[in-house]
Amino acid sequence: MPDTSDSIPALPLDAQGILELAARSMFQLFSTVSQGMFLVDLRGRIVWVNEGYQRFFPDLGITSVDQFVGRTVEEVIPNTGMRRVLETGQAVLIDLLTNKAGTFVVSRIPLRDDVGKVIGAIGIVLFDHPETTLQPLISKFALLQRDLDEARRELAAQRSQQLRGAGSGDRRTKYTFASFVGSSPAATEVKRQARRAAQSASPVLLLGETGTGKELLAHAIHAASQRASGPFVGVNIAAVPDTLLEAEFFGVAPGAYTGADRKGRDGKFKLADGGTLFLDEIGDMPPSLQAKLLRALQEGEIEPLGSNQLVPFDVRVIAATSRDLSALVREGRFREDLFYRLHVLPVRVPPLRERPGDIPALVEVLGEEIALRNGIAPPELLPDAMALLAAQPWRGNIRELRNVLEQAAMRSDAQSIDAEMLRALLREAGVEPAAPVNQSAMATGSAAPDSLLRPLAVQVAELERRAIAASLAATGGNKLATARQLGISRATLYQRLENPDENLNI
Repeated sequence: MPDTSDSIPALPLDAQGILELAARSMFQLFSTVSQGMFLVDLRGRIVWVNEGYQRFFPDLGITSVDQFVGRTVEEVIPNTGMRRVLETGQAVLIDLLTNKAGTFVVSRIPLRDDVGKVIGAIGIVLFDHPETTLQPLISKFALLQRDLDEARRELAAQRSQQLRGAGSGDRRTKYTFASFVGSSPAATEVKRQARRAAQSASPVLLLGETGTGKELLAHAIHAASQRASGPFVGVNIAAVPDTLLEAEFFGVAPGAYTGADRKGRDGKFKLADGGTLFLDEIGDMPPSLQAKLLRALQEGEIEPLGSNQLVPFDVRVIAATSRDLSALVREGRFREDLFYRLHVLPVRVPPLRERPGDIPALVEVLGEEIALRNGIAPPELLPDAMALLAAQPWRGNIRELRNVLEQAAMRSDAQSIDAEMLRALLREAGVEPAAPVNQSAMATGSAAPDSLLRPLAVQVAELERRAIAASLAATGGNKLATARQLGISRATLYQRLENPDENLNI
């Protein structure tokens, strides 16, 4: 018989040739048997689409290939997860995608160059109309989704009940130190100081702008203290009329005045007995009440309104303010002796603009809360949107960030949120958006990474000067308190004050 082996096509003999042959064959196979395919480059722009995918164009509102190729994948394919594949380099072999064109079973695979670097990705529609072609799988997925939705609603109900004090009149903390989101140096330091304060019985004074999380830290300090089993009672001084503050603090004796309750009414000091009393916005306390508060703190007893009897109490006081108490003392608007009574363990809570590296974590946590409260999927921010958020000054701090995220989540038709939408929301609020920071700056928590390219000794000395100046300002110039806050001896502090550039010799 004649030898016909020469007519049989031969496989490549080298491994690279076999891989290239397999890649070509798999690509041709998927292009033929799949319902559609497209390719994107590293920027997420579509560079190729096959004929099979073009049948979905009408449902996507696209009339031609030119309207599809060249645009970013999020612009033309709502709810796509392709961007995550480009960023992580991790393939998604099986996923369900739902948008206005229908529900699809899809795969997303990264494309790499010869050295393994991601240069793009391929999207493959494996099945369309899976509700018929994959009925058993879809039924199981629907059951899991229903269970997940029920769990979310239950968690939301539990959290709502917790925020209302469980509806039983119990006065318990709502937060712990784990609730203070952030791992930046500024966030880590404030949590360290707050944890140390929790181990003491002395008054704590939380200093910081509005919306930075002072009340959350007050709850956390109480929860970590020896008084955690006692009540936590808070009062916002700025929210109570001056004429009612005395009764709010000290209570009212039975029949103290016309129309008063014949049974009397306990004040916040009595309600907090054995626990913690949180005095929010202490800087707004009227001068007429400051003397009575000082006496109560010094003597450990109160005199209810309309009563001649002194009532002892045992509370640990945590005060907070967004105002400059030292300046109020100098202006004569806040008693100096009360200031020193409260200013024992000062903790400065940094504004959000000083810890931009915490913004991604805050966005994730706030997004989950927004989703649970409104029964929607958590918003997903694209990289350009995250960079934009990290660059904003956030005058309202975390409270303002939450507001922007919630507006974006409720007003967006897609799950993904881009920078353009956030710019529009900020401008509607009367804020001109700042230019976005780059990813390395956000990762380091600094908007100016070039400032790090200097001799280390110079940076250490500069950081020491700033830390000492900030601590002196927070402690009202008290050097002993400053040394304790910074964790150094008084001798070291005096040496640094006399020779501020000493570190340059290291």
